[in-house]
Amino acid sequence: MSLQLDTLAYTNRLRKLPPEHKLIFALTTLAIALATHPLVQILIAIWMAVWTIVYAKIPAGIYFRLLLFTIVFCLTSLPALMMNGVSIHDLPKVQLDALYGLTFGQFYIYVSHHGSLQAWSIFTRALASVSCLYFLMLTVPFTEILQTLRYLRFPVLLTDLLLLMYRFIFILLNTTNEIWTAQNSRGGYRTWHSWMKSLAILIGQLLQRTLQAYSQFSLGLEARGFVGEFKVWHPRRYHPQNRYIIEAVCGCIGLIGLEFWRNAGIFIRI
Repeated sequence: MSLQLDTLAYTNRLRKLPPEHKLIFALTTLAIALATHPLVQILIAIWMAVWTIVYAKIPAGIYFRLLLFTIVFCLTSLPALMMNGVSIHDLPKVQLDALYGLTFGQFYIYVSHHGSLQAWSIFTRALASVSCLYFLMLTVPFTEILQTLRYLRFPVLLTDLLLLMYRFIFILLNTTNEIWTAQNSRGGYRTWHSWMKSLAILIGQLLQRTLQAYSQFSLGLEARGFVGEFKVWHPRRYHPQNRYIIEAVCGCIGLIGLEFWRNAGIFIRI
């Protein structure tokens, strides 16, 4: 999956746009998503899906599969915000906030109206934020992101650490896949006992092989005369398109205007 995502970042239809434009656009929409109400956040999620699927031609199946990870994570964590419990003697204090509840002995467990609103707000904010990051991840190669950060005068140490982390993610995934395939071909996951034993062996071998890969990587850098900074080459063959620039600017202004209009309407009613 990670290798496929990296391939899509190099082959999408927005590949020729300047990476700094896409980076600024993604970070701007992310900032708007973090500061607005759920309606604007839902519009951002839909808009970023249009940019990613329609404009960049990223396969819809891959994009929605990535979004599914976020949705499942939220659905497993947000119920804790929606559920609440009080003593049966404090029931009159929470009747206005309780949408539905059940009595268990001396306790009353209920679905909180305030908690449900808070959970919905967190869910839409997470969905909009992840949509912005997925757009950046699927349309801009990681090396170009690093190059843009260096152009913006980010510390060299930070960009080098990001490059090393990115490199070792692929090493980690490749090593995991090799060990899992070898174990699975030998029936290592047939029963619960063998599954747990194989998983423990996989974790131990993964740590050992990752350290070996790191040692080989370090020796390779020293053999090539590494002087403390990674040099990443890429050609500046980008072609800005006014159509995308105008749509991005007008869309962001429209989202900010919608948020101000909503806040102004609430203020007038108050």
